Amino acid sequence: MSKIKDKTTRKIVTFILLMIGTIIASAALECFLIPNTILDGGITGISIIVHKIWNIPLWLLVLMINIPFVYIGYKNLGKDFLIRTIFSMACFSLFLSFFELVQPFTEEILLATIFGGALYGVGVGMIIHFGGCIDGTESVAIVISKKTSLSVGQIVLIFNLIIFGIAGFIFGFDRSMYSLLTYVITFKVIDFVSEGLEQAKAALIITQKGTDLSKEIYKKLGRTTTTIRGKGLISGEKEVLYCVLTRLEIFELKRIVEDMDESAFVTILDVSDIIGTHIKSNNTMKNLSLKKKS
Repeated sequence: MSKIKDKTTRKIVTFILLMIGTIIASAALECFLIPNTILDGGITGISIIVHKIWNIPLWLLVLMINIPFVYIGYKNLGKDFLIRTIFSMACFSLFLSFFELVQPFTEEILLATIFGGALYGVGVGMIIHFGGCIDGTESVAIVISKKTSLSVGQIVLIFNLIIFGIAGFIFGFDRSMYSLLTYVITFKVIDFVSEGLEQAKAALIITQKGTDLSKEIYKKLGRTTTTIRGKGLISGEKEVLYCVLTRLEIFELKRIVEDMDESAFVTILDVSDIIGTHIKSNNTMKNLSLKKKS
């Protein structure tokens, strides 16, 4: 009974913190960045461009344009990710409509760039840290990275450079450069808030249920694990699972481990580079199985 209460309490706290993150992010956009025509990257950046040209409400654009990307995220990251993302995007759209009525905090372009970028980074960092998402770009980038040699970070960067380039032609290249500066500040703050959000992470899981955990991680995240035999000084024989994943998948990995083995010990490590290939999808696994049979 207490276990159920703890899980319920954790979920409630998670959704409250997701909401706080969306409040901070929407305030940064509407009170600093958008009034000074400074763009974010990703779907939010596209929404701002459309909003500026045709004056369609930003909250509506963010909600509508993200729908197909949310579906892609659901197909790859599961139902819980979908619930947290829908909640985050709904709150984000709601508070965007609220802060649209608030007067801009500054008209100084440099102040807006620095403080808006930093504040937006804090909000988005909180949202990602607690397993939510307000921009579907990374969901698509994860899918593309599984089918190509490009990393998630490279795909997101290419996508955003295209957006900033288009913004340069429409609003002037000075605004495009300020937007790029904001993007750099935002990314660094996200990195700080979310405890090191490099695109690639490695998880070390010390457990007694290695086989079951490996199957569940592959089933839910499509990530394979490497099993290493270990021995604790006091706890005795253990299995150590090693898995490389993206930052959006960390929350889901923690949830899987908590549900299956409460006694497991998990560490998340930064990965500076990846050399070689690994199984990225169910299709790859099926192809390997067919080759072995033939």
